[in-house]
Amino acid sequence: MLFDAKDDAIAWLAARRAEIQLGIWAPDLLARATAKKAMPTFDEYAQRWLSNRKTKGQALRPTTRDHYQYILDGSINPTFGRVPIDEITVDSVNDWYDAMSPDRAAQRAHAYSLLRTILGTAASDRPSPLIPFNPAHIRGAGNVKPAHKVRPASLDELETLIDNLPGKYKLMALFAAWCAMRFGELAELRRSDIDVKRKLIRIRRGVVRVRGKMIVGPPKTDAGIRDISIPPHLMPAVEAHLNNFVAPAADALLFSSSSCDNRHMQPSTLYKVFYPARDAAGREDLRWHDLRHTGAVLAAQTGATLAELMGRLGHTTPDAAMRYQHVAADRDAEIARRLSELAGSPRSD
Repeated sequence: MLFDAKDDAIAWLAARRAEIQLGIWAPDLLARATAKKAMPTFDEYAQRWLSNRKTKGQALRPTTRDHYQYILDGSINPTFGRVPIDEITVDSVNDWYDAMSPDRAAQRAHAYSLLRTILGTAASDRPSPLIPFNPAHIRGAGNVKPAHKVRPASLDELETLIDNLPGKYKLMALFAAWCAMRFGELAELRRSDIDVKRKLIRIRRGVVRVRGKMIVGPPKTDAGIRDISIPPHLMPAVEAHLNNFVAPAADALLFSSSSCDNRHMQPSTLYKVFYPARDAAGREDLRWHDLRHTGAVLAAQTGATLAELMGRLGHTTPDAAMRYQHVAADRDAEIARRLSELAGSPRSD
């Protein structure tokens, strides 16, 4: 401990000697009080966590950071935001979780998962963990089953949907379905990304909407940087779109907000034409992202290997690609059944 003057040091030492003589000296009391005063609240620590968090050595993507902040503001901070992080207990976490509405299973699971992750970091910080252990350990609380079960569009449904889209949106839907592309990848495609001679789409960037602003960056995953071969039957539509709806500059967006500018298309602009088209196809349940799922299943039905699916879809792990193979396997059984019907042998023995 440092003192401004020698007299201050002498006075402090005299006070400590008196405490020793009275048997009330607590040498770690000041240290503990200082540490307590420096202990951050949960929100203070969470903000540092958001700033420093890295995944595979990379800072959080803007959309991920924004999503985490939304969860903190809406679900976690009202209870724990002003609480010193070392005062969050197992019971307080359990009570908070039980108080959240079970009708919002996904929201509750995401909030719990984020709380658990942040507290887990606080318990494992080096060299000095802020808390001795992670008080969030409700088994299975961070898991949730998808509420939306995707049913891929059939070829007839897809054809009807495309027919009912205005001309400038047709290729966008074709790429989403037959090339299994994400909206953010499509919205950032530029003329220079299309190799007509080699029938390739070069995906090097994506765009995301964060608090009303469109932010261009790398694709969702490292594997998202890829080349996709365009099915040959789409090439006439590709060339027609480039000639009719895309400015001649190399950086011209393929799917801009309007023909008069080079601004990114907003999701709401797309939905205005997509919803009527899907309704015309009799698929009111179909989301835009389900077109990507449709394309993944179509690719799996061609007999593509797991590695080939991962490469085409831009997946870093095989789990998601395997889902499409399972769906394709179910479809293959239906194809086999129909082949038997064609052969005039409906029996299963």
